[in-house]
Amino acid sequence: MTDKPQNPLDETAKIGKMQVSTQEQLRQIAQRVKDLIDLLRAQQDVLRQRGMNLPSGSLDSLKMFQSRLDKFGKELVNQQIELGQLRQLTHTASLINSSLDTSEVLNQVIDTVIRLTGAERGYIVLKNKATGEFEYTVARGIDREQLTRAEFTVSRTIVNETINKGEPVLTDNAGSDERFRDQKSIVGMALRSILCVPLKVRNDVIGVVYCDNKIVAGIFKQHELNLLAAFANQAAVAIENARLFEATRAQLAAVAEARDLINNIFTSISSGVITADRDSRITTCNAMAEVIVGISEEQAKGRSLYEVLPVGDIIQQRLEEVQRAGSLQMVEAEPVLPGRGKRCWNLVISPLRDAGGVSQGLAIVMDDLTEIKRRKEQLDHGFRYVPRALIDRISELDDGVQEREISVLSSDVRGFTRFSERLEPEVLMEIINKYLSLASDAIDYNGGIVDKYLGDAVTGLFNTQLNPQEDHAVRAVRAAMLMKSDLLALHEVLPEEQRLYYGIGVHTGTAVLGNVGSMDRKEFSAFGEAMELSKLLQENADKGEIMISEATYELVKEFFECEPRTPTKTKGRDDFTVMYQVVARKKKAITGVLDLESLDF
Repeated sequence: MTDKPQNPLDETAKIGKMQVSTQEQLRQIAQRVKDLIDLLRAQQDVLRQRGMNLPSGSLDSLKMFQSRLDKFGKELVNQQIELGQLRQLTHTASLINSSLDTSEVLNQVIDTVIRLTGAERGYIVLKNKATGEFEYTVARGIDREQLTRAEFTVSRTIVNETINKGEPVLTDNAGSDERFRDQKSIVGMALRSILCVPLKVRNDVIGVVYCDNKIVAGIFKQHELNLLAAFANQAAVAIENARLFEATRAQLAAVAEARDLINNIFTSISSGVITADRDSRITTCNAMAEVIVGISEEQAKGRSLYEVLPVGDIIQQRLEEVQRAGSLQMVEAEPVLPGRGKRCWNLVISPLRDAGGVSQGLAIVMDDLTEIKRRKEQLDHGFRYVPRALIDRISELDDGVQEREISVLSSDVRGFTRFSERLEPEVLMEIINKYLSLASDAIDYNGGIVDKYLGDAVTGLFNTQLNPQEDHAVRAVRAAMLMKSDLLALHEVLPEEQRLYYGIGVHTGTAVLGNVGSMDRKEFSAFGEAMELSKLLQENADKGEIMISEATYELVKEFFECEPRTPTKTKGRDDFTVMYQVVARKKKAITGVLDLESLDF
């Protein structure tokens, strides 16, 4: 049993509905693209504040796609007017309407023309919509064979008259017809009977059907003219139908491609995107949103936002604000997901509006910052154990060593050993940390690196490859002075029995600096005379004293008042015969040298 043939009118109505549906889809897509661009711009500001950015080229691609959608929409509006003619097809044109392929329809039309008129040859001339020129599209002989270019002869005079006037032309003997007998083309081709009718759609000539007979005169009569004219009206609509259908099909393919592009854009966006209608029912959920929320798009679509999202008071308040006032909202939330624990989300919630500006729902752009926040906390925790300068410039530090002049500050808490013997370990640790923190803060404030904590001793390095400084000696002495003054402030809040003092030594000299340790764990450290002599100076300093070497003194004497001292401990060094105690900072430097306050610390 064969299927019942489909009614051409039903097919036409379906095309009309498809066109209207396509326009609605394009309008909705265009609005969503506009809203998405607004969302991404807002999200870009949020991401930049966190040192991130959107994938390269994301906004430009959306803008280009928006421009294409606008173009498609305008073209579809124009096509809808022309598609109105499709509803006027009648069953009398069922033969040529059985196909929506333009080439097949044209062949059916020309074969029908030759069969109805008995013409020797037939031609169809159609207007090219792109250029406006009329082109010979189909040429057929009475045997239904396609004519070659050598056989392709036609009276352009009659064709042009039919096109220009929009009226049919009939001549039963062109050679003796007063209208055409002077035309060289007609005389030269010895044309006899000619019939040419326009193909019209809404009074617009889209082409002509031309047929002739070079042998028999008077073969075409008024009856053939009327018959061909009536058929041409239906043929014109059928041809236009096929051409518009092909154009619509191409446009639908472009819309499908655009839809796929939108889907690909949603998929490639590094942020999660969820859209919902006015009833808060989810309509879209991209791949990243599936990962963040932990639910597939199939499971999410059609469900309420309040069912899918772990909506706390903050998120619910922002959702209601967007739905009520239509204003963009940004919120950070820490929901708890089953099996995944506490998460850290950044949400940007925005209304989705139609072409008239009426809200049709909302969109949520979401980022899961849980891992980023965890790593930041780990990094911040790591700063307590590793010098910040080392972390900031770790990529510049290789496994080689470097010999350079540095200034070394060595400090030790005087009397700490005896003090520690009468305290509980917890209390002792709390007190010593106050002194060590004070020392490391002074070193860090002046641009130094805390090299080591050895019990109650702290070492600071200036002018390493991690913190290069031209005024490193001044910085080191100033750090020592700051330690001394901050210590007096600390004493004001400490019980008298917990008041201790620093002994500080500063030396400027050569040291070897680089990484030490194994392949799995390395430390940045310094070795050499600079380290040894700074420690020796510290051992010569009494509580509350700052001792500097002669080399350091020569570099800082314009900024600090110093008094020479004779070392009491030399450890057998014959060259260590003088050291200087830093007494105070000079009010002004000597002429031609900047004062201490103007130095960039």
